[in-house]
Amino acid sequence: MRKRRLLAAGTATVLTAGAALVTVLQTTDAYAAGETVSAWVTTADRSKLLARQTDVAFTPDSGSATTIDVNPAAAYQSMDGFGASFTDSSAWLVGTRMSAAQRTTLMTNLFSPSAGIGLSMVRQPMGASDFTANGADYTYDDTCCSVADFTVDHDRAYLIPVLQQARSINPQLKIMATPWSAPAWMKTNNSLNGGQLRADMHAAYADYFVKYVQAYGGAGLPIHAVTLQNEPHHEAGYPSMRMEPAEQAALVKNQLGPKFAANGIGTKIIAWDHNWDEPQYPIDVLNDAAAKRYLAGSAFHCYAGDVGAQNTVHNAHPDRDLWFTECSGGEWATDFGANLKWNVQNLIIRTTRNWAKGVTLWNMALDQNHGPTNGGCTDCRGVVTVHSDTGAVTYNVEYYVLGHAAKFVKPGAQRIDSSSYANDLESVAFRNPDGSIALIALNAGTGQRTFKVRSAGQSFTYTLPAGAVATYTWAPNSSTPPGAVVRENVYYRITAQHSGKVLDVQHNSTANGAGIQQWDYAGGANQLWRFVALGDGYYRIVAKSTGKALDVRNNSTADGALVQQWDYTGAANQQWRVSGTGPVTITARHSGKVLDVQARSTANGAAVQQWTAAGGTNQQWTLTEVEPAG
Repeated sequence: MRKRRLLAAGTATVLTAGAALVTVLQTTDAYAAGETVSAWVTTADRSKLLARQTDVAFTPDSGSATTIDVNPAAAYQSMDGFGASFTDSSAWLVGTRMSAAQRTTLMTNLFSPSAGIGLSMVRQPMGASDFTANGADYTYDDTCCSVADFTVDHDRAYLIPVLQQARSINPQLKIMATPWSAPAWMKTNNSLNGGQLRADMHAAYADYFVKYVQAYGGAGLPIHAVTLQNEPHHEAGYPSMRMEPAEQAALVKNQLGPKFAANGIGTKIIAWDHNWDEPQYPIDVLNDAAAKRYLAGSAFHCYAGDVGAQNTVHNAHPDRDLWFTECSGGEWATDFGANLKWNVQNLIIRTTRNWAKGVTLWNMALDQNHGPTNGGCTDCRGVVTVHSDTGAVTYNVEYYVLGHAAKFVKPGAQRIDSSSYANDLESVAFRNPDGSIALIALNAGTGQRTFKVRSAGQSFTYTLPAGAVATYTWAPNSSTPPGAVVRENVYYRITAQHSGKVLDVQHNSTANGAGIQQWDYAGGANQLWRFVALGDGYYRIVAKSTGKALDVRNNSTADGALVQQWDYTGAANQQWRVSGTGPVTITARHSGKVLDVQARSTANGAAVQQWTAAGGTNQQWTLTEVEPAG
């Protein structure tokens, strides 16, 4: 990393001709009348630190104050989460310099969605970085000349246990992994510091990634995504490695992508993972069509350039995603209020308004001396400071910045439209999987501001002092459940809007793993489905023929992951939200992606998969009641 610089900154029913009952499902996402709004505020003078305020309520809109309009009908990217990095130094401090009671309190405050701020994403160095305890450089295979000696035993001492504790507190935690360097014997300079990956080592390096994902998965820590290289244009006197766009593309298309596929690994692969100032780099990688088929998107850091670069890359490749993956505060910027404003403005609001699916800061924890360090920044600040002599914790400004997002914006939430006024009232809004709304608003101006928040013709008025940030949350009116309403005591046929064909268990199979396809309706039990409510607006969708549930194969979060039937286990990849007016969308809880007919095919036998919502008619479904259930 390099130091950041401050930048300028109800259900209706109608009878059909066949006497079956079609349920026309109404969404209530935009409904706001009379709803209670919860408000949580942090102020620049620290008098309020993520503090719950008196509730307010929506009333009929009036007045002419500056207005933040929230429009849930306009939805953008789905969110993976918010968090930071448990570097080796961070994990060492938490895992070895705190008592069990101190550690439990800290981890609860960091990761619990109810008792803490609910961090939902971590970005993990694969091996040593510039923050490694005791200055000990290492990779997972430091002996030439194959990966037969690969082991994550170093991480088992404290890093893996800390991550396991985090995931036990928040089971929705996603892990992104990033190498600072390949093993020295794979590199042109035979050193962990600087140099490049040898061309003849691409296959071995891909095997290294495969073994890492498998080892962490075996420890109960599934790897959601990997980036190819941390800061590939920054060679340093600590573990680092230069990679050019053509090298990343070649590694992905020739080795890593095929090897992940061959090993059944659904982990996302992400390019770049460096600063905003070189948007052409990820564009060049994604311009390679053979590499792009394996790439989920690109990632960015804050240390140079402008956040608008994310939009540049999105516009060049709108079918690929973006993540914001690193920024650090430190002793070069110590004013709490200024840091609160800059971080919320640039790293929470502007990154997500520019398509970031996740936001991770740098070190989760550092000690009172800004370490332990390993050749890099000597005055960086962690999300928290853990005093290495006592285990006492100081919660830094970054904790509250992340809290204003992570506590209220749940994994799978979609960013929705909201008004934002640069360097004045800035905002970003999200709709959670349960239909609730979270709006983050920052008074980036120099004086107190009174303003309105308006949705569906209703509004509330609020006042924030200069530099203050608020998160507002509201849920659908209790008299109108969130999302769409389906009846549990009937079987439905589920018809694709684009083809008129229905959801069908392939070959009328009764086996786990049988694929789901579309087929002309013939009245078979393998074409009838029951919805079982699970709470929070989610359902288990059960085939009449087998009693098995709709399931996303291998718990994958990737576009194109196939849908199958499987015995219900309670996993999030077997839970679905139904929403829409008229034709509905059916969204997987674990991924935020929707049920989709592959390649928009209208043929019998076309596979059903999950895919990012794009509004196509192959992602829209009509539910028709056929017969009572049970």
